[in-house]
Amino acid sequence: MPLSAEEIASHPATLRGVQEQSRALIHIYETSPRLAAVFATQQRWLLGHVGLALHFRHDPNDRRTEMTVARFIEVVRRNSVASRNTAEAFVKEMLHYNVAEYLSTSGDGRAHPLRVTAATIETFTGWIHAHLRTLDRIDGGSRLATFLERPDMLAKLQPLICDGLLASVPVREPQQTFSLFIWLNNGGIVMDWLMSGIDPEDANLEKIPTSVISIGEFAHWLKLSRTHLARKLHDAEVLGSIGWVGQRGHSVMWVSRQFFEEYMAVQAAKLAIVDAAFATCFSTASES
Repeated sequence: MPLSAEEIASHPATLRGVQEQSRALIHIYETSPRLAAVFATQQRWLLGHVGLALHFRHDPNDRRTEMTVARFIEVVRRNSVASRNTAEAFVKEMLHYNVAEYLSTSGDGRAHPLRVTAATIETFTGWIHAHLRTLDRIDGGSRLATFLERPDMLAKLQPLICDGLLASVPVREPQQTFSLFIWLNNGGIVMDWLMSGIDPEDANLEKIPTSVISIGEFAHWLKLSRTHLARKLHDAEVLGSIGWVGQRGHSVMWVSRQFFEEYMAVQAAKLAIVDAAFATCFSTASES
């Protein structure tokens, strides 16, 4: 049976597993910053999952299943992920950065079949590995080893994950501080960086120290406007979600226990979706 979000959130091994996962995602960001930038906000991350799901659900023998701009926009609109204009602009950016490519250029532009490039799939596979490794760390399972034996199952696994993410209220509508950052470029990485530097021994404190001191260095590493990042951090500070142990910019930043719990709740919801998709995917495979 797949783990529930509640089981994941309450398990003592979850924090260290999620921190290891965060460091793996930070590494992906560092090695593929251009690709990571395409999926820099939660909305763009969901748009990326929709595109991957359409790519993997394409049946080569059925042209009606091809990923086109028109089909992408239709799925995005049906699931209230973004506006038509935002979805269309996203596809153009994916094509520009070689995240996706046209299969042919004949006929109407919106009907041109698209596919996700091999480099994008390789990078996304690292995302899958990181989450399966976390789940294994929680319950001692062998999901990652099972997946590595059947990497072709990615084509069935990712669309199920996408369906789960689109249907998840905790993922789509997170609580106040988390929602502040999901609209910031690379906001997910900002939170991953903050949370990955926490000492698990401090997780029960009301003000949990992180490893961040300088906003300028933090912004430079993330390739963000220092002013924009500082504004978001100020908004979070007003909410009581972050602060500094001493003088701002010259001491360690802390995150509130509430912000930490919001972050962990979203991670638990996401991991439960991945686990449910994995269980469905591989139980079907073992029966066939």
